[in-house]
Formats: sequence, C-alpha cells, structure tokens
Amino acid sequence: MKKLISWNVNGLRACMDKGFDEIFKSLDADVFCLQEIKLKEGQIDYLPDGYNAYWNYAEKAGYSGTALFSKEKPLSVSCGIGIKKHDTEGRVITAEFEKFYVVTCYTPNAQDGLKRLDYRMEWEDDFRDYLKGLEKNKPVILCGDLNVAHNEIDLKNPKTNRKNAGFSDEERTKMTELLESGFVDTFRYFYPEAEGEYSWWSYRFKAREKNAGWRIDYFIVSEALVPQLDSASIHQEIFGSDHCPVELVLK
Repeated sequence: MKKLISWNVNGLRACMDKGFDEIFKSLDADVFCLQEIKLKEGQIDYLPDGYNAYWNYAEKAGYSGTALFSKEKPLSVSCGIGIKKHDTEGRVITAEFEKFYVVTCYTPNAQDGLKRLDYRMEWEDDFRDYLKGLEKNKPVILCGDLNVAHNEIDLKNPKTNRKNAGFSDEERTKMTELLESGFVDTFRYFYPEAEGEYSWWSYRFKAREKNAGWRIDYFIVSEALVPQLDSASIHQEIFGSDHCPVELVLK
C-alpha cells in the first residue's frame, strides 16, 4: 500500500496556524504534496520526522509555489518542466520513484475575465507534452490544484460559471485532451456519478457551509497504473485552507 495526499494550503504559514502539522501527521502519507505554499526560501523551517522535503519557490514573493514530502527518498527530483516562461512561478515538482513519477502541480489560474487564458492554453499543451515525455520512461501520478472543474458534476453551479476561470469551455477541453492522451481521473474512476464532492470553496458567501464548491484538486494517473488503484478520496472534513486535501491509495 502506498498513500499519497495532495493539498493546496493557500499559504503554508497561514495553514501552520490552523493545525497543519497535526493534520500532516494524522494523514500519515507516504508522499504528501502541497500547492500554493506562498513562500520564499528560508521563510519556514519544516521537516517532519521520517520525511525528505523538496521545495519549488516562485520568484515573486508570497505567490504560488509547491512542496513535496516523501518517506522514501526519490531516485531523482526536478523542479519545473524545462521551459523558462513556465518555470518562474514554482508550479511543478517531479519526484522519480522506482515504478512511477509523482508530479505535483499548481496550474496557472486563467483569472477574472479569462485574462490569462491564452497563457493557460500554452501551459496546458506544454505541460501535457512534459507528462507524456515522462511516461516514455515510466508511468506518471499527477496531483495538485489543476484549476479546472472538468464536468458539470464537478461544481455546484455549472450554469452560472460557464464562462468563468476554471470552468471555461477552453480549460475543460484541455482536461479532456489530457485524459484522452492516456490518463485517468482517479476519483471519477471510483465514483463516476458522485455529486457534491468538492475540494475548493470560495471564502465568500458561506460557500463551504453550503457546500457550494468545485472539484479542482486531482490525482490523475497513467492508464498503466489503473490495476494498482486501491481508493481515492476527498477529505472534506479537513479545514485549514479554502481547499481540502485529496488522497490516492495504491495497492
């Protein structure tokens, strides 16, 4: 059994004040991935017992960034996807293990009015190429805040959000392209019809209280790993961020 957790913490220092360390220990993951750490190097000294830690910081202070904690020391670890224009925001860490890669990703937001949509489309194509390149070597486990609710079932109010960031036709099409290129959305693999299963809620309008959320945090795996899937879950009971952790367990 191997347990993986992914969590957009929306600022790790803020999340620390909301019980992050206790949550981290209680989940007891073999690999624990974070997005939106909002740190510069040296701003936090966090290394849980028994883990190896890897960080990718954005050049811009207080913005983006990712981290990966692993009990087993990876064979190799790299930051970014090897394309300069995509690699200044600390969005990707890749850890290579014996049987697969784990890639944690914080996908760029298309922003209000979709003003960053063109960049997002470039990112999607380049990132998919990056994953397919890794896959030539061994299967891939992708996790993180991918900033898209794929289908209407993945958010509370699809009709009113149709042209908004995270639910534009363009972003949803790119997620379809990724899955059709040989990847599986693990939560939907186990729960194809489950409704009300969200991983992010706006801080406004009592959205979490009303469960008016979006499922934008994922574990997506190469089709070759499907026989090893044991379970996938969303920890809606865990607070500390506007996102909750998502989980994948492999046999």
